[in-house]
Amino acid sequence: MLLVGNGQMITRDSAVPYYPDGCLVIRDNVIMEVGTTTALRQKYPDAQFIDAKGKFIMPGMINTHMHLYSTFARGMALKDAPPQNFTQILERLWWRLDKVLTEEDIYYSAMVPLLECIKNGTTTIFDHHASPGAVKGSLFGLAQATKATGMRACLCYEVSDRDGSAVRAEGIQENVDFIRYANNGSDELIRGMFGLHASLTLSDETLEQCSVANSGLGSGFHVHVAEGIADLEDALAKSGQRVVERLASFGVLGPKSIAAHCVHVNEQEIAILRDASANVVHNPESNMGNAVGCAPVLTMLNEGVNVGLGTDGYTCDMFESFKVANILHKHQQANPSVAWGEIPTMLFQNNPTVAAAYFPKPLGRLAAGCFADVIIVDYNPPTPCTEQNIDGHILFGMSGGSVTTTIINGKVVMHERQLTNLDEAAICARSRELSSKLWERF
Repeated sequence: MLLVGNGQMITRDSAVPYYPDGCLVIRDNVIMEVGTTTALRQKYPDAQFIDAKGKFIMPGMINTHMHLYSTFARGMALKDAPPQNFTQILERLWWRLDKVLTEEDIYYSAMVPLLECIKNGTTTIFDHHASPGAVKGSLFGLAQATKATGMRACLCYEVSDRDGSAVRAEGIQENVDFIRYANNGSDELIRGMFGLHASLTLSDETLEQCSVANSGLGSGFHVHVAEGIADLEDALAKSGQRVVERLASFGVLGPKSIAAHCVHVNEQEIAILRDASANVVHNPESNMGNAVGCAPVLTMLNEGVNVGLGTDGYTCDMFESFKVANILHKHQQANPSVAWGEIPTMLFQNNPTVAAAYFPKPLGRLAAGCFADVIIVDYNPPTPCTEQNIDGHILFGMSGGSVTTTIINGKVVMHERQLTNLDEAAICARSRELSSKLWERF
């Protein structure tokens, strides 16, 4: 049994959202009880105790759209002219990088950001993977990395037509094999989804094959939707339908599906997403970096769409994504009064809703019966902290680098900024060796 206490505790539980001096009790991988430090230490005097020393105790962060495989692009020089639009970014960077990933590259390019997730307080990720030169077993390799780090993860392989029918078939089979393995197993840290790249790289034949292959597996699709304007133009040219309409016609959208980005969607498509109970994931930094536009997430939220928050591989720090989402929509609408409430809802309510479709116990909340995914954040508020202004303190006072302790599934994976069972220096050294070789093949 483990107690984590003597800290200001943000529970995200409506019953008691904030304890000025809170404590929680962990048995195995589940939170048993929450309350005051004095009461719980008296009740469980023999339990191991982690002293937060007045810091903030919070639920671990959830990232609902991540790309672990993108790691080896850091610092890499392109071999073509600088891209001028999103399609060229795909063609000149990502579709060249993913082709040359090897099995070992996949593992180490995952290990580094997984360590960074832990260090920044992210305890659950929904990853979207591509490695057309090494498809078979790629999700199982990623799962080895997530297990080695202790990360909770839902993985998928992005099927597309861009590498030919044989690779497409391998991608479909990898999704099917991994979903059957992960979603029917006893390991509560790992789950699978059926990955698709985007409408612009998927023919009607492929969409139909994927829809049939996923039928009966009990899993949703994870797909990029209308991220760039080219996706919309391609869908209209192929089918006369907009992207959301086209994907919906093949049964891709549903309560367990993730539609990442949704930048270029209109009111009719927003209604389709809502009526299908599909989950949209907003990735503000990536959208800004790729210059694709600003997704109408405030409108989607107002219309009843469950919109979560992700990073698209741009960062491992969900605090950072939280801050950028807040200012992006103020800037876009030229209105400093918007996005105060919607962005916390996306991160702290809607991301746990996405996770609830895959993991058997609640996440994103410190309450009895929830998974024990907990972080301690070093922040000494200069002004009073109450349950009414918690999000303001997080927005302006906290960052991923302030996380001192990370607990996932009841296990302490980082304590006082020290990873407990991983050799970060050795992992990064091997990553540099492999990435140098990949840069030569790129």
